Amino acid sequence: MDAFYASVEVRDNPSLAGLPVCVGGPASGRGVVSAASYEARRFGIHSAMPTAVARRACPDMILLPPDFEKYTRVSSQVMDIFRRYTPLVEPLSLDEAFLDTTGCERLFGDSIEIGRAIKQDILRETGLVASVGVAGSKFIAKLASDLDKPDGFRVIRPDDVREVLDPLPISRIFGIGERTAKRLEAQGIETISDLASRPRAEVVAGFGASGGWVHDLAHGIDSRRVTPRRQEKSHGMERTFSEDITDRDELRSFLLQFCEEVAFGLRDRGLRGRTVTLKARSPDFKTVTRTRTIETPTGIGARIYSVARELLEQVPAGPLRLIGVSVSSLEDVRAPLQRGLFGAGASDPGRTRSDWLATREKLERITPSLDKLRRRFGRGTIQPARLLGRGASDRPSDSS
Repeated sequence: MDAFYASVEVRDNPSLAGLPVCVGGPASGRGVVSAASYEARRFGIHSAMPTAVARRACPDMILLPPDFEKYTRVSSQVMDIFRRYTPLVEPLSLDEAFLDTTGCERLFGDSIEIGRAIKQDILRETGLVASVGVAGSKFIAKLASDLDKPDGFRVIRPDDVREVLDPLPISRIFGIGERTAKRLEAQGIETISDLASRPRAEVVAGFGASGGWVHDLAHGIDSRRVTPRRQEKSHGMERTFSEDITDRDELRSFLLQFCEEVAFGLRDRGLRGRTVTLKARSPDFKTVTRTRTIETPTGIGARIYSVARELLEQVPAGPLRLIGVSVSSLEDVRAPLQRGLFGAGASDPGRTRSDWLATREKLERITPSLDKLRRRFGRGTIQPARLLGRGASDRPSDSS
C-alpha cells in the first residue's frame, strides 16, 4: 500500500487531497512521523523522522494523530483480498505482504493478471491505491513494488534482473542502512553493481555473518519461500514519552494500557504466552529489562499487568522516557494447557493457585464477548476504569 496511514486519512477526508499530510506524534515533544503523503515527501519528510524536524521542513504540513484501529480494519480488508487469489500470503506489516501465486494460474491467470486484479479490487473495495511488484523472488518483487510508487505496477523478469539491479544505490539491499551505505560509498561502492563485482569473501569479511546473504542479494539471488504465517516469537508495545515521567502511578496507568493492548493483539492472533518482559529507558538512554515466566500461559490483560506491575517495582526510581511490555514463549491457544513444575507461589507472589484459577476462569469466560464489542465498536469501547479518558494520542506503538 502507498503511504498507507496518510492515504487512509485522505480517503476519509477528501479535503486533504493534494496537501502535505503526515500521521504521527506531536511536534512539541518526541513524536515521530509514522506516515507521510507523497506531497509531504516532496519536502524531504519520511517515516521515523522526528515530527519537530518535519514541521521545520514543511511548516504548513497537516499533522494527524494515528488511528491504528482504523488502519487495522483496512489492513484486514486488503489481506482478505490477497487470500482470494492464493492461500500463500505472508504479511510483513499492516500494509505489505508477499504472495506466492504458484498453482493459481488455472483459476485466475498468471501472476501478472493476478497482480492487476488485486490492484483493481483494492481500489474498488477500499478506495486506496496499491503498488504491485511481480518477480521470481521476494527481494526482487519487493524492489519492483517500490520502483514505481505510488500506484505502481512493475514486472521484473529473470532476464531483466541485472539490468534493473546494477544502477540502483546499495541502500536498496536489505540490511544496508544509512551508516553502512556511507561507509561503503567511502570505499567506492555506491551501486549494487559495485557490490556485486566484489569477491564474495571480501563481502563476507566486511559484513560478517550476513555477508553471504548480502552478496547473494547483490546478484539477485533470494531463495526464501513465502511463509503464510511466520512464527511470532513475541508480541509487545512500548512508548517514548514526550516528557520524562517520574510518577509511578502514571507509569502504572500507561503499563496497564499497554498490557491490555498486547493481550488483545495476542488473542487476535490466536496466541497466548507465559514470559512477560518489562522494558524501561531513562533520560540518559540506559535501558533496563526485567523478565518473569508465569506458570500458565495467558492472553488476558489483567494477568499480564499483574506481572508487569511487579516488574516495574524492580526498576530503580527516577524519571523514564520510555516504557514497554512484551509477552514471549508464545503458543497456539488450541494447544492443551500445561502447568509449570512449580506452584503459583513460585512465580506469582501473594496469590494462591485457587485465586488465580478462579480469576482466570472468570476472565476467560467473559473475554470473547468483550472482544466482539471491541472489534465492532473499537478497542476503547471496553477498558479498565483506570484508563477512562485516555485518547488515541496515548496509544503505544507496536513492537512485535
